[in-house]
Amino acid sequence: MSELNATAAALLGLLHEGPATGGQLVSAARDRFGSFFSVTRSQVYRELPALADAGLVRLGKQGPRSSQQYLVTAAGKKAFKGWLGSEPGPDHLRSPLILRLVHADALTVKQRAALIDSAKKVYSEEHEAAKAAVKAADGAYSKAVAEFGVARAKAVLKLLDSIPTS
Repeated sequence: MSELNATAAALLGLLHEGPATGGQLVSAARDRFGSFFSVTRSQVYRELPALADAGLVRLGKQGPRSSQQYLVTAAGKKAFKGWLGSEPGPDHLRSPLILRLVHADALTVKQRAALIDSAKKVYSEEHEAAKAAVKAADGAYSKAVAEFGVARAKAVLKLLDSIPTS
């Protein structure tokens, strides 16, 4: 692995906190940075063997139901720190919701209303979870990122409020 991609780096960062299985990494990624960086189950299970082949993680204990624990290696820690210090490049927003809203005029009034109502429910819950994350944040960086989650959820809710359903 010559250069880390953002997903591989995200996994190495999570593994800095201790050994974890693929399923635990999926859950931790969703909880820790799901409001601004998505990591899918398929991405995790594709990246872990590549990270192991590159010597950046090693296999740990075998868990229940054939779950495999992974641990970050010294080379993985070095690669992660190198990635952290490198130029981040442009951000890429990939929102299935916003993509649907771009084409919402192709929906019926009823379909559009259902899309908006469903999204409002999701983002209202995300807004509440983000506010709780701000309260639970234990450092300046964690708090700033959690506040970003609040602002993002508020921005999407504002967008949803501006979309006509009729």
